[in-house]
Amino acid sequence: MTGAARGIGAATARRLATDGWRLVLVDVCADDAALPYPLGTAEELASTVAACGADRAVAVVGDVRDQEALDGAVATAVDRFGGLTAAVAAAGAIVGGQPLWDTAEDTWSAMIGIVLEGVWRTARAAVPALLAAPEPRHGRFVAVASAAGTLGLPLLGAYVAAKHGVVGLVRSLAAELGSSGVTANAVAPGSTKTHMLAASAAVYNLADPNELARHHLQQRLIQPDEVAAMVAWLCGPESAAVTGAVLAVDGGMTAH
Repeated sequence: MTGAARGIGAATARRLATDGWRLVLVDVCADDAALPYPLGTAEELASTVAACGADRAVAVVGDVRDQEALDGAVATAVDRFGGLTAAVAAAGAIVGGQPLWDTAEDTWSAMIGIVLEGVWRTARAAVPALLAAPEPRHGRFVAVASAAGTLGLPLLGAYVAAKHGVVGLVRSLAAELGSSGVTANAVAPGSTKTHMLAASAAVYNLADPNELARHHLQQRLIQPDEVAAMVAWLCGPESAAVTGAVLAVDGGMTAH
């Protein structure tokens, strides 16, 4: 699983560990000059591993834009745990604040690279291992998309384009996997109480990130554990008939 140091990724790792999964947890554990806020740290990734249990989780430091790192993470899962049953692409980032035509090259590259390319590279590494399982297979590929994957949002053109790309990628992957027994789905959170929320608010010059809750019908922010619950369900056996879906966990943000 990628993006595991904090936020939705860390919450998902903890939930999956509680459900009995054994985990390879990936995070870059370094800042990116194109992003205006600090990213997760090696200490935070270690904390996630500790919360999951050192007997069932292992940390891998790697960038989702680095195919070799992701291939290595999958190899670690196969070597340590005997195979790969599910892959969760949860790494994400956000930056914006300018109209699309004024978007800087490094902003565009960071959003497409981390948000979209990272999901593609995760699939590129993980899907062959999922398909290597003997039939009948029960593999799962889950990507964390966003309400921005179906909405147009001002001043976030690169981020929105990347998240729309994630939705298309997952749907195409589901079509290609077909009756293989491996499913592909996306979870689309609304404004979630993570470190990225302050960066989202800054795009719109909001002093209080909680103001973003007004875009939800429920008039509250989403909690990372709520997103994690949906991801965990999609990884489990009860979601076998669900593939190519984009499931909203957004407090009604996309319902109107």
